[in-house]
Amino acid sequence: MTRSWRGPGLGAPALALPALGLLASVVYPLALTAPTALGGGAPGRVFATSWFQAAALHTATIALAATTGCILLALMLGLVFAFLPFPGAGLVSRAIDTVIALPTFLVALAFTFFYGSAGVVNEALMALLHTDIAPLAFLYTKWGVIMIEITVYTPFVLRPLLAAFAQIDPAQLEMASSLGAGPWRIVRGIILPAALPALLAGGSLCLLLTVNEFGVLFFIGARGVITLPLLIYDKAIQEFDYPAACAVALANVALSLSLFALYRAVLRRLAADADV
Repeated sequence: MTRSWRGPGLGAPALALPALGLLASVVYPLALTAPTALGGGAPGRVFATSWFQAAALHTATIALAATTGCILLALMLGLVFAFLPFPGAGLVSRAIDTVIALPTFLVALAFTFFYGSAGVVNEALMALLHTDIAPLAFLYTKWGVIMIEITVYTPFVLRPLLAAFAQIDPAQLEMASSLGAGPWRIVRGIILPAALPALLAGGSLCLLLTVNEFGVLFFIGARGVITLPLLIYDKAIQEFDYPAACAVALANVALSLSLFALYRAVLRRLAADADV
């Protein structure tokens, strides 16, 4: 039986600063938000409105669609990088990783530069079609938001997926191929089962991040696409309806904590399976 190493114990003074930081950044704001959100029956009033229900629906559909897209794109890219290497694959993989370091609004700006109404692609199409109307308008809909979020968050799935692929024994793949298994059968029978833990962990993280995405929606200004984070901003900053904003924030926090608990549960399950 292996024993985990435990470092030297930390005294109360060493733990005081992180505890104060947590209290100031998390506990205190929530302590101020909860009474405002719960007072005067704000949750019942807000949650029954059509605009809250529409925002919750947009949040769920965009997050689920973006997470699904991240998983599929990461799986496709991971298979190519790991098992179909090409010249420059390492450089492309590292370039994809750099997206993690970029602010989400910067990626939205890049999409606007290329696919916006006055972007490069629309300008070229308008010149080609001899029209003054931009042919592509998807960027300002929920589909544009989903595409940007897929671009931003796919590396969060791709990186653990490549690590999982690196653990697959090449001899196992060669033996399956020598026994007559085709490429798709090898992918289904060997590669996908090995990749499933990484897909679950990365997908859970993407779901958590996309639910709370604000910068992309705020920058793009998609028509009629209001999510919970954007609704909080509208109610607090645009309408000065702080009880409603706090009620929406409370719902958003509850959803985020539930997804974070799911993410942690997935990680614990994967760690337990790895120890077996």
